[in-house]
Amino acid sequence: MSKLAEFKALEAQLAAQLQQLDAMKNDSGLKQEIEFEQKLRALLEQYGMGLRQVISILDPAKALKVATVSASSTAQRKPREVKRYKNPHNGEVVETKGGNHKTLKQWKQEYGSDTVESWVK
Repeated sequence: MSKLAEFKALEAQLAAQLQQLDAMKNDSGLKQEIEFEQKLRALLEQYGMGLRQVISILDPAKALKVATVSASSTAQRKPREVKRYKNPHNGEVVETKGGNHKTLKQWKQEYGSDTVESWVK
């Protein structure tokens, strides 16, 4: 597509979006929602409250459910698998769930990380 055609297409899209914006600005329902939001935020600020606090006051069961869901989603994590590394140079075996093992760190420093990872059984 030529640059001129692309420019005209974008210009037409912009004009259509501007018409939609004007139509929304004149919508009484939108004006009511904006006014409600402004008054609600002012009221929350006046009393030093947050939305979560208001929800917990108005609907304690839902607030408890939301807190439980958010806590359980972060708390549940797949347990790490135990990895067994066998050093072919001396036959020593290290079992660990993570990479923060003293002997494993020494091996990685001495032989290189890629080499040590190839020793996993």
